[in-house]
Amino acid sequence: MAINLEKERRTAKVEERVVYESGNEMAAYAAHQINYHIMGYFPISPSTEVAQFLDLMKANGQHDIKLIASDGEHSSAGICYGASTGGGRVFNATSANGYMYMLEQMPVQSGTRFPMVMNLVCRSVSGPLDIHGDHSDLYFALNTGWPILMCRDPQSVYDMNILALKLAEDPEVRLPVLVASDGYFTSHQKRRVRTFANNEDVLKFVGERPPGGFPHTLDRNNPITVGPYMNEPDYINNKYQQSQAMYNAEHVFERISAEYAELTGREYPLLDLYRMEDAEVAVFLMNSASEIIKDVVDELRRQGIKAGSIAPNIIRPFPQKQIAEALKNVKALTIGDRADSFGAHGGNMSHEIKSALFTYGNRTTKVISRVYGLGGKEFYAEDGHHLFSLAIEAAKENEVKVPFDYYGHTPGDKEKAPQRVIKPLNFEDLKTGLITVTKNEETGKLGVKIPPLRALTKKPKRLAPGHGACPGCGIFSGLELFFKGIEGDIVALFHTGCAMVTTTGYPYSSHKATYIHNLFQNGAATMSGLVEMFWERKRRGELDELGLKDDFTFVMVTGDGGMDIGMGPAIGAALRNHRMIIVEYDNEGYMNTGAQLSYSTPLGHRTSTSNIGSVQKGKSFQHKDTAQIMAATNIPYVFTGSEAYPQDLVKKAAKAQWYAQNEGLVYGKILIACPLNWITKDDEGTQIVDAAVNSCFFPLYEVEHGQTTITYNPEEKNKRVPLTDWLKTMGKTRHLLKPENAPALKEFEEEVERRWTVLKVKHEHPFL
Repeated sequence: MAINLEKERRTAKVEERVVYESGNEMAAYAAHQINYHIMGYFPISPSTEVAQFLDLMKANGQHDIKLIASDGEHSSAGICYGASTGGGRVFNATSANGYMYMLEQMPVQSGTRFPMVMNLVCRSVSGPLDIHGDHSDLYFALNTGWPILMCRDPQSVYDMNILALKLAEDPEVRLPVLVASDGYFTSHQKRRVRTFANNEDVLKFVGERPPGGFPHTLDRNNPITVGPYMNEPDYINNKYQQSQAMYNAEHVFERISAEYAELTGREYPLLDLYRMEDAEVAVFLMNSASEIIKDVVDELRRQGIKAGSIAPNIIRPFPQKQIAEALKNVKALTIGDRADSFGAHGGNMSHEIKSALFTYGNRTTKVISRVYGLGGKEFYAEDGHHLFSLAIEAAKENEVKVPFDYYGHTPGDKEKAPQRVIKPLNFEDLKTGLITVTKNEETGKLGVKIPPLRALTKKPKRLAPGHGACPGCGIFSGLELFFKGIEGDIVALFHTGCAMVTTTGYPYSSHKATYIHNLFQNGAATMSGLVEMFWERKRRGELDELGLKDDFTFVMVTGDGGMDIGMGPAIGAALRNHRMIIVEYDNEGYMNTGAQLSYSTPLGHRTSTSNIGSVQKGKSFQHKDTAQIMAATNIPYVFTGSEAYPQDLVKKAAKAQWYAQNEGLVYGKILIACPLNWITKDDEGTQIVDAAVNSCFFPLYEVEHGQTTITYNPEEKNKRVPLTDWLKTMGKTRHLLKPENAPALKEFEEEVERRWTVLKVKHEHPFL
């Protein structure tokens, strides 16, 4: 829908202001004006910015929304659901696999009729992993029972977020509402947007408080049961009522959008019809592409072709009757779906439009279905001309030659298939024999002998140079040092994160050994399955023909918050005690999505979701001690390490391999520097993590069969430094040294000292 700003100025009945912002910024802006009670969130591109912008506004006291950083999208959806049962207003934003992870919560929210608003910033669903925009996540939302509003530009993101809440809370609807916009096309591109100048006018439109009269879980005078077990015939009656509420959303949306147009001059009918009055050929597209196609319509009109375009402002409920009416005189229509319904001969919109035509007796309009724009592939005017050419041909020939196909894909060429660039590592080079591990039968502990580190430099690196990490990134220096202590072949699985993204940009890979990637949260379970497959196939003699000289060492690499969302599967793998190593590179945040806070982020540290402002001073709670959590599962071996102490780390790697091949699961945690997001110089990472160790923030120790041993004690070496010596090395923490932040600094110092004292006691007492 083209925006006529001059018309708006003439017709708007509220004071407005013009801003120049992106779709994500406008979603956050609308949310802050509404001043929701709760937002449970988890970072995922490209929707992450919504929470970041809200946190930045929160830091400066611009709203009162309680922002709850969850440990994963499934939890964020649970937080939002729990909050919504309490009768307040709830908000969220997610994308792609994040939405898929919370998917089972979506029908619960709608089936129990608790309103909220969630922005789906549309992105490709893995696999393979792609972070750019299409509608493959959106199409999974179609059957969740949520009304779905569509946004083609930042202006509509702002407006729809306001309309969505009023729609959700309407007594005829009472359903959670999804607001869908295109990842990066809309979420990150800035446009001129007209907004309410005063928050009071927004609240006057949506209602200053959630409408009363509906039960909630915080009414002590009216206790209720939420989500009971329900048999038939009650269940089908429940679904019928929910279905009626969904269809009610159509006329309720028309009513409230008319009220909104009266206030602002901006109209949002069910369908955005462009030059459809006498159109003979048309194209149906959704969201950002639907604006580009209008220029094509105008150009074809100048050529004497009666072209038009259709774009929905709402797809749940689906405006079936209105689409059938719009197409009654159209000879041919091309439908562009930005996602496939695999095996169904067309995308979801193609089937729904065909159904609308059939239902209302239209047997004459020819329909062409094309899947386009997957994985964020750009849509240009020439692409629009191609879609129209299909409709023009079908209208002329009165025949659709190819009803369904992809558009924009590249046919494969066997001669151009990816070729191996790096030769596989030679087993003999990896099995140096320079490292020996022996078990003390009396103590049950391992003894390790390693040569001078220079002797290990001839051992090949597990990762090839050429990855795309930031300058000074500590991930690969830390991992390569750890791998120096591993003899022989490995199979590695990397959680989603910087290490994964920067080493595996198709068609290239920096990995010289076999590498696997699965969803962010599920790496430990995936590796568990592979480990057990290896041992079972070996037991059956099925691997003999491969000539394995030795067993593999299975290593899962996690980081960038992976031990938040992935903690459950990791604990499960530990309790099952699979023979594998989990090594965490701890960079204290979700660095791969823009430096959001992780549960490993220490108290008071600044991230993009724990900003510094007049009312907020960094992260508000203490960091998670993953090494101690994993030690509590009673696995054979847990360790911490740092590249600042290379001999210590190499010895622990050798122990880790022995335990992983002989007894069970090993967990290791390596503190690594992230210059970009720690705000430090590129070449100071080793000194910074060294200060972290000597300040006792990151002590070096191991837990072997439940017995804790501190492997480096800075107090005994007379090298202990104040915590502030470490904090002053990083831009993300220097604010803690200011007098006004003394309480936060004191709390952090006390917690570091408490944990260090507990560790020393465990070191002295083997049964603790």
